[in-house]
Amino acid sequence: MSGFFGAVLRRDSVQDVFYGTDYHSHLGTQRGGMAALDGSGAFTRYIHDIRNAQFRSKFDDDLPKMRGNSAFGIISDFEDQPLVINSRHGRYAIVTVGVVHNAAALEASACAAGAHFSEMNGNEVNPTELIAHLINQGKDFTDGLAKAQEAVEGSSSILLLTKEGIYAARDRMGRTPVIIGKNEDGYAVTVETCALPNLHYTIERELGPGEIVRLTSDGVTRMKCPGDCMKICSFLWVYYGYPASSYEGRNVEDVRNECGRMLARRDAVEADSVCGIPDSGTAHALGYSEESGLPYRRAFVKYTPTWPRSFMPQNQAERNRVAKMKLIPVRELIEGKRLLFCEDSIVRGTQLQDTINRLYSEYGAKEIHMRPACPPLVYGCKYLNFSRSRSIDDLATRVAIKELEGGEYVHLDEYADDSTERYQVMVDKIRERLNLTSLRFQTLDDLIAAIGLPREKLCTYCWDGKE
Repeated sequence: MSGFFGAVLRRDSVQDVFYGTDYHSHLGTQRGGMAALDGSGAFTRYIHDIRNAQFRSKFDDDLPKMRGNSAFGIISDFEDQPLVINSRHGRYAIVTVGVVHNAAALEASACAAGAHFSEMNGNEVNPTELIAHLINQGKDFTDGLAKAQEAVEGSSSILLLTKEGIYAARDRMGRTPVIIGKNEDGYAVTVETCALPNLHYTIERELGPGEIVRLTSDGVTRMKCPGDCMKICSFLWVYYGYPASSYEGRNVEDVRNECGRMLARRDAVEADSVCGIPDSGTAHALGYSEESGLPYRRAFVKYTPTWPRSFMPQNQAERNRVAKMKLIPVRELIEGKRLLFCEDSIVRGTQLQDTINRLYSEYGAKEIHMRPACPPLVYGCKYLNFSRSRSIDDLATRVAIKELEGGEYVHLDEYADDSTERYQVMVDKIRERLNLTSLRFQTLDDLIAAIGLPREKLCTYCWDGKE
């Protein structure tokens, strides 16, 4: 994932964009960037590597050099952003959120037509530059944005910083949120609504799937109407999203509490306490505790000042190290206890396996029961950056299925269906591998009910393989 924040105001916007972008730091740890457009039409842009330092600390020296009533920033997983482009539509800066799965084909087609690309990362074209090329083929910015959205296989939400204002385009199926905020000085656009209140913005509205608008300090103009079909990523509520944020009117923390309550309603396990794997598992555990009557305890505390979210490093060994170092066990709440843990999800299970082994061998846990707040992840994400650099073969479900099927991935639809015998056998295989006393996943029906949106508006592909 990545996240952006932009503002067009009747005053300088750089400070707002600086802090607004920082509120997206939970969505990436690789690159951070900002761009501003001043009254003379000049762009100022800075991009920094934020792998070993927080976004804010990297831009302290840049802020005095940036001026402009319109600006935006981005936290990015992989590519350098923003880019400043000179085109037949004029100069503009661009940031994107999403993934372009057909990048190689689009690149080959563009190069065959005489285009060239300079923003290379290893052997790959920067997808933001590739999207800019698609935009430049349109008759104007709106037409170009629409063409880019149609051409991309995957998803792409886009901001353009131009002399006419900021163009904001939500990806064609609405898989990522794009929200407009308003205050007395103008307008902002953000992925996370948690960026708005402390900067004194209120939510004006959310863009619909494929919708394109232009923001100025005086208002928001719709340039392209939204489409009829939305498939917003359900995993935003389970894991990615920040607790204070809301998407499509549904708050993340509230949904996670409800997920925990749903888990408890289907459970009858005996345990001494309910614990959450912090951070996102905490809200699920609070809901479980409330519904079940079991006391909530913090058997782990998280050291947050310097450790990032453990899914972000692209090296598995580093992910494991981050996961181990940031979680500090509390022996007095673990030793001799029957513990029920709520977790947002089980992806590969490698970090969880190490944690469980430590709870038994080093801290004397008596029993460990695990309740993930979403169904087993059977399919790799096709639409966002959730598993861009990691093999689908490493998923805990795929490892179990391959073992059960003698090295093949067959009957995936049955393994994804919680009513089948194969599903139950797969779950038990994962339980054995992780050395758990019991393991029960959230059902997809209960997750959808907890989110509170119609099933047809949610993307559930990674759980059921349905597009």
